[in-house]
Amino acid sequence: MPQPNRTPLHWKPVAPPAPVTLQGRTVTLDPLKAGRHTEALWEAVRGHDELWAWLADGPYADESGLRQSLVQKESGSAALFFALIPKSSASAAGYASYMRIDQANGVVEVGNILMTPALQRTTAATEAMYLMARHVFEDLGYRRYEWKCNALNEPSRRAALRYGFTFEGIFRQHMIVKSQNRDTAWFSLLDHEWPARKRAFEAWLNPANFDANGRQLKALSEFQAAFK
Repeated sequence: MPQPNRTPLHWKPVAPPAPVTLQGRTVTLDPLKAGRHTEALWEAVRGHDELWAWLADGPYADESGLRQSLVQKESGSAALFFALIPKSSASAAGYASYMRIDQANGVVEVGNILMTPALQRTTAATEAMYLMARHVFEDLGYRRYEWKCNALNEPSRRAALRYGFTFEGIFRQHMIVKSQNRDTAWFSLLDHEWPARKRAFEAWLNPANFDANGRQLKALSEFQAAFK
């Protein structure tokens, strides 16, 4: 019968993520501020109610409703939100958060991800996810980075795999969201896996990987496979 691994793990709890600005080549992540980001986000989401299909909140009928939601996100203690600001526009085009923060075990989840049409399928969107992962592992010292989504949300599941997360399974009847059952797909990325994932991200993000029209020459999945 298998026995527990008795090798001591020299581990100390880590600090929680704190508000910080993360700078990339194509995107800036700033702490989410309702007063600073509501107007741009409203312009980006207005008329796109489908963006909220897999999120726990929204859609919003007007800018005031969105602002109230952002105020709650900004002031809440359960998650730390970042506005995602492509450098091409210098306007907030989405947000994402660190959530379910477990300092004692070094586990944190990336979630509450809103990517508006201005951000979807862009280099900036991928670089934003890279910057958040790098900050978790290299600056904060976490051991495990999680991605969870509704098991029916195929785009999110594909994104997790593209970003180098490993699928771990389905938690059945895990949550009730907007009065609907949610089976949750779990993915993870571990600290010892990060160096290879980082190489893949940085190879994909390298300007040399894009043609004069900004089209990728090699897919991120190709780099992920090459650097495993």
